[in-house]
Amino acid sequence: MPATATIAQERPVRWDHPLDPEMLHRDITWLLAQPPFAYLNPDVFRANGSLETILKHDARLVRYEPGDVVVREGDYGSSAFIVLRGSVRAFLVSLWEKKTKPAASTDVWDTIKQWVRNTTSSPNPSNRGNGNRRSRGRDAETPRKHIPVQSVGIEEGKNRIFLQDINAVLNDYQSESLGTGNIFGEMAAITRTPHRFSVIADAPTVVLEIRWQGLRLLRRDTGFRSYLDERYRSTGLETHLRETPLLRFLDDETIQNVVEVTKLESYGEMEWFADFKDVKNKQVSSIIDSEPTIASEGTPARDLYLIRAGFARVSHRHGNGHRTTAYLGRGQMFGLEELSHSFFNPTLQPLPYQSSLRALGFVDFLRIPREAALSLLLPKVRRSELPSIFENLRYDAGGRVVPDTTRMLPETDVETPLIEFLVDQRIINGKQSMLIDLDRCTGCDECVKACASTHSGTPRFIRNGPQYGPLMFAHACMHCVDPVCMIGCPTGAIHRNADTGVISINPETCIGCKTCSESCPYENIVMIQVTDKQGRAAVDRNTNLPILQASKCDLCQNHSTGPACQNACPHQALYRVDTSDSATLQSWILRRTA
Repeated sequence: MPATATIAQERPVRWDHPLDPEMLHRDITWLLAQPPFAYLNPDVFRANGSLETILKHDARLVRYEPGDVVVREGDYGSSAFIVLRGSVRAFLVSLWEKKTKPAASTDVWDTIKQWVRNTTSSPNPSNRGNGNRRSRGRDAETPRKHIPVQSVGIEEGKNRIFLQDINAVLNDYQSESLGTGNIFGEMAAITRTPHRFSVIADAPTVVLEIRWQGLRLLRRDTGFRSYLDERYRSTGLETHLRETPLLRFLDDETIQNVVEVTKLESYGEMEWFADFKDVKNKQVSSIIDSEPTIASEGTPARDLYLIRAGFARVSHRHGNGHRTTAYLGRGQMFGLEELSHSFFNPTLQPLPYQSSLRALGFVDFLRIPREAALSLLLPKVRRSELPSIFENLRYDAGGRVVPDTTRMLPETDVETPLIEFLVDQRIINGKQSMLIDLDRCTGCDECVKACASTHSGTPRFIRNGPQYGPLMFAHACMHCVDPVCMIGCPTGAIHRNADTGVISINPETCIGCKTCSESCPYENIVMIQVTDKQGRAAVDRNTNLPILQASKCDLCQNHSTGPACQNACPHQALYRVDTSDSATLQSWILRRTA
């Protein structure tokens, strides 16, 4: 077959891939009469399809029996859930042991079994199948394997996970009941982060699952946004506070008082990648000046910040500019040390913020006022549980702190220039950043060849990228904490594996719209022309233009031996490192230089 041979096809479009192809018109009509949809303004959605179209394409009805697990703590979220009938329980404590990454196996039989599992399971986490869709009955014959947990009997089947004894679990573990009208999972879906708690049906229940593509469109209605905020404050906020380690000691009355005064705020734009591409090559001082300031160094410490999603830069004044000393992410606090400083030693003057906090692209956080922190939180905190980074501060005769611009906050032991490089390039977003040690790399390209041979002749990364000293951060998918490439994908083709966090592209549902490629801040997604099994290039039947498809590194997740590039490197110069965690990065740097 000549290399120039082509085959004409219809170009795929968004509406070709609904979440539930079996959703009926009568289901949509019924949903539109239920809250919150009955109160939404249909005109808001005209530009992206009607409200009916969004529900038909991005939602599905799911039935659960008592004991069925709807979402699991630690799994990455891709959908929100609204209880339509029945009830579920949100567990405020962990039911499962922490999942660990299985060791790679080179056994041939294990490889065959891995291949069978990958080819028989759904590639899209939105279609994991926990629970029964309308057309399916409970399959009593499905073989199940035991999952070891703390003291709860849990079994996993092909299409569901369920608790063997739901009543015992309800009696022994703290949980919160969510009934008709309650929504859950929305924060994990919107921010593309792991679920913070497990939700299990405790009665025959029907929920509406809305994948995040539809949720994003629904949020354009102010009424729906208000609905989400109201539901989060009444159900999710308390859970979020309770699972914060420092606040685990609070009694019910105190936690409710904190909930009442806590503010939900965000800085920056969720689609931050557009502005980042414009500023990333500017001077560091210009970049910092362009970032929204949340709290300023030297100003009174009036609030305690708890980050829910995104990243924030911590910096302090240095010369005529600022020096970056740390970056904070989900679950981390800012302002705690300043507020606790004079609380535990009333003879000292109140301490102003010792650093500035700025939004890196987008950050969503809880803001707890100083008065609430001092009267509700700190009285119940043991001083030994607090960081002691201000023990060596110098004071003047009036008890005021003497500024020390050489001080470096100990949130990280990574050298300041590297921290600034990682922050300014947004490499802090990477969970699996590809680092190449240029002191070891010989440029043999065995890594690129191995990637190509594993992916039908087309490599999925480029051995090039930003450099810091002898470290190169190659243009390969980093499987980000905040994968902005997923934001605009209209079909959910680019998705995150709920268990592993690996971000992949489903070739069956990718329509080649280029949204993910243009959104990726790191230029790690490329567009390739679709070919059929005979090697013929696909072209649009109407325009004769190439039909494209997005391609990126998937960490060779369908191969039990792990990433082919890393395995093929003859000089051990290529590594995958979690650059979102400074402690992990520092550990790797120490091993490298040992």
